[in-house]
Amino acid sequence: MEAASLATIRELNVIIAKNGYGRDLLYHSGNNYVLLRYWNSEHARLTAYEDPELLRCWARLGNEIQILKVYEKLEEVGV
Repeated sequence: MEAASLATIRELNVIIAKNGYGRDLLYHSGNNYVLLRYWNSEHARLTAYEDPELLRCWARLGNEIQILKVYEKLEEVGV
């Protein structure tokens, strides 16, 4: 399902960018992937969570991949 899940992630990226919600970065090492999403604002994040187009993609992606961990918010560490 790798090809299908990557296509869904690309679709999510397009919707998120098109609607000005934020941006996604996808990293991989071998068969493992990490998706980082940067929301433009808290309002953008909340609006996206109610967007029917995104909800359909997230539901489809949930059947295509195994999600190990979701972090809703992370804080930057100044170094």
